[in-house]
Amino acid sequence: MDKITIFDTTLRDGEQAAGGTLNVQEKLEIARQLEKLGVDVIEAGFPVASPGDFEAVSLISKEVRESAICALSHANAAAIDRAAEAVKKAAHPRIHVFLSASDIHLVYQLKKSRQEILEMACKMVAHAKKYVDDIEFSPMDASRTDPDYIYQIVEEVIKCGATTVNIPDTVGYAIPGEFGDLIGGIFKNVKNIGKTVISVHCHNDLGLAVANSLEAVKHGARQVECTVNGIGERAGNASLEEIVMAIKTRSDIFKNLSTGVNSAEIYKTSRLVSELTGFVVQPNKAIVGANAFRHESGIHQDGVIKMAMTYEIMDPRVVGIPASSLVLGKLSGRHAFKERLAELGYDLDDAAFQRAFTAFIALADKKREVTDKDIESLVAEDKRTIADAYHLDRVQVTCGDRGIPTAAVRLVAPDNKTISDAAIGTGPVDAVCEAIDKIVKIPDIKLTEFTVKSVTEGIDAIGEVLIRVESKGITYTGRGADTDIIVASAKAYVNALNRVVTAGKTKK
Repeated sequence: MDKITIFDTTLRDGEQAAGGTLNVQEKLEIARQLEKLGVDVIEAGFPVASPGDFEAVSLISKEVRESAICALSHANAAAIDRAAEAVKKAAHPRIHVFLSASDIHLVYQLKKSRQEILEMACKMVAHAKKYVDDIEFSPMDASRTDPDYIYQIVEEVIKCGATTVNIPDTVGYAIPGEFGDLIGGIFKNVKNIGKTVISVHCHNDLGLAVANSLEAVKHGARQVECTVNGIGERAGNASLEEIVMAIKTRSDIFKNLSTGVNSAEIYKTSRLVSELTGFVVQPNKAIVGANAFRHESGIHQDGVIKMAMTYEIMDPRVVGIPASSLVLGKLSGRHAFKERLAELGYDLDDAAFQRAFTAFIALADKKREVTDKDIESLVAEDKRTIADAYHLDRVQVTCGDRGIPTAAVRLVAPDNKTISDAAIGTGPVDAVCEAIDKIVKIPDIKLTEFTVKSVTEGIDAIGEVLIRVESKGITYTGRGADTDIIVASAKAYVNALNRVVTAGKTKK
């Protein structure tokens, strides 16, 4: 079998999505899960961009030992030096150097000639080679670059030591046929092509990122750069789960090709990334969406009951989605709850399990049936609460069409002291946020988005609230869940403010 290298850039390009800011510990948690997933390369960040990114790449380099850890770098010596410092403790370090190649970028952005770019590319690849053996180079905006110039760049950077050359469709401009021709042309026209791996990095501006990536694989590319849930700059990147499952499912087309990904970890990884970034996976998302294995049509239901493959081309269990549905209630014991957690992919330590079970019993008192989605929400809520600096202790609200919305809030501060305050607002959620602001006291905080959704159907469903706040031009996301939507809102707002507090400490 010929292996396709899966290069995950969720922590770098994925985090560039507006509102997708992650703190250092959240990045480490995702990196550890990506290692379990079996990705070959984790692009952990852009060390020169910020102290927080440098810290995250350094920490991930120390903690993750199976996957290669890659640091992105501008094509300048200082940025490469910083990247090298960040990955120096990685078991398998890689430096990824990028430089614009298209005339559009050269004329309007860099104001440099093709020859100058070629010389810079070679010089910086050679500089990076002083630190590590594994060097990747990307001629940015390759899909809008003269193919002959791309051939020239690829050949020269290979001479200078690039072990992987990535061909990016940076703005999602390519159509599968022409992108395949570009990759095929590289293999035909670059003399030393056998000394490197050709990679592709496709964006989804026209909804073709996965199609372009797979077309490139058919033409000889052996590394695909992608993100969990397809998140990333603008319309996002090629979706990891779609790339992996397309190759796995259509082995008749992708003959003798495979990835090293453990597909049973896909769903869990998707949920984790969604939870920590605050980007909800749309129901109709391929592979991991809520409706991906649900059937509404009577004809489809009849077919699936008789033989699943009539309307399902994949077994949901292959991507980590339990095919069965065990209904839990307040009479269910610890063993049944633990079994269901294991089926959903959660391996909790004793303390975390006890907290989750206590929360489950409390929820079961409010709901007749507790579903898988409810359980996933409970575990996610516990992780948020444990990681937070400030914790919501109590919230009480008075409101009505004739009353003045008033909220009283009590938080547990980082020093374990309880602090209470109250406020009025235009509505109950506004009053809660105003009261929390009085306690946490972050200047110039602005709430920019407030979204509510139910985890499951029914009037007793858990409500999940997503809140985005802006501080000093940076967007932070918070999430909270509860059967009481006001409490969920308070949890989400506190979670968002905690991210602001954590980011402030990291920058110092």
